Amino acid sequence: MVRDLGLAEELAQDALVAALEQWPASGIPDNPGAWLTAAAKHRAIDHFRRNKRLEQKHQELKYQQEAQQNVPDYDTAIDDEFGDDLLRLVFTACHPLLSAEARVALTLRLLGGLTTAEIARAYLIPEATVAQRIVRAKRTLAENRVPFEVPRGEELASRLSSVLEVIYLIFNEGYTATAGSDWTRPALCEEALRLGRILAELVPNDPEVHGIVALMEIQASRSRARQNSSGEPILILDQNRALWDQLLIRRGLAGLERAQKLARSPGPYTLQAAIAACHARALVAEETDWERIAALYAELVQLMPSPIVELNRAVAIAMAFGPAAGLALVDRLALEPALQSYHLLPSVRGDLLVKLGRFGEAHGEFERAASLTNNARERALLLDRAQLARAATNSSTA
Repeated sequence: MVRDLGLAEELAQDALVAALEQWPASGIPDNPGAWLTAAAKHRAIDHFRRNKRLEQKHQELKYQQEAQQNVPDYDTAIDDEFGDDLLRLVFTACHPLLSAEARVALTLRLLGGLTTAEIARAYLIPEATVAQRIVRAKRTLAENRVPFEVPRGEELASRLSSVLEVIYLIFNEGYTATAGSDWTRPALCEEALRLGRILAELVPNDPEVHGIVALMEIQASRSRARQNSSGEPILILDQNRALWDQLLIRRGLAGLERAQKLARSPGPYTLQAAIAACHARALVAEETDWERIAALYAELVQLMPSPIVELNRAVAIAMAFGPAAGLALVDRLALEPALQSYHLLPSVRGDLLVKLGRFGEAHGEFERAASLTNNARERALLLDRAQLARAATNSSTA
């Protein structure tokens, strides 16, 4: 209605403040969504009036009057493939007018609730850069009066890749939180899965859409096994696989099969889903097909060159062919600028050094990794591993 993302945010926040002030006394309305929408629209009209632009906005006024007479059914709107406001907002934020980096940053900020610091950490870039991208993106959308809609036809296809990237970043932030005291943020994983499933209905013949949904389903299947009763992390090789959600695994494997049938050659999300499937099919950790995983990572590196993907490949190679082979790859990655503040690089190196009996070096790597993470649970895990490495060093020198 206002054609300005920043202003729309302010109006929505004003409506929420009004609800917090009025609902405790009047009670929660039967249709809270409609109440909030109407409250925000009233504030939009007040804004137009104050700025002497009411006449220019007669179409918006007409729409507002019609909306008051015919309040939308928010409970069934989700059943309409174009009825999901959240999905429309994803595509708006991923408009081709914006750079790929700006699309991701803006959508994560608006839809995932991530702070600029969390987005910056996900992309290994300065926080100030993310903040600038978000501000410029909002300005660009407002100046070009970008409509709030799900695109169709060729435009839909052209904007899918950035939408998928955003959805997966939201999932990853939920799967392993970059900061705070919680190891995971289940609500973000659920939101990313919801968006992915809706997208799969909207674009049923795109293999990568099914690939990313399959990937998220399989990874989400491990949720109950990834923490103990105290909320402390449990790594995949130590997890009780009986706790893995078999329904999600079956859904993920079915989605992967569909993606593979649709694709002439697998895309990056389908390859990652295939890697996740190798873990899901192993009843115990020892049955994991690490050689297959290493081969899939090699394909992924060719398709999507990235030092982080290379680091994951090094882990798979270490598991398949021995820690020395993996460490050689990790050491080559140590000079990568993008990995200088990435805590998983020293964490992986420390793990491989332990397996090689080089406990003193491993202790230093785990401590460095702990200093680089902002997640309290992960930091505690890494410090525990550092202490174990130190104890092993003392034992070997005694």
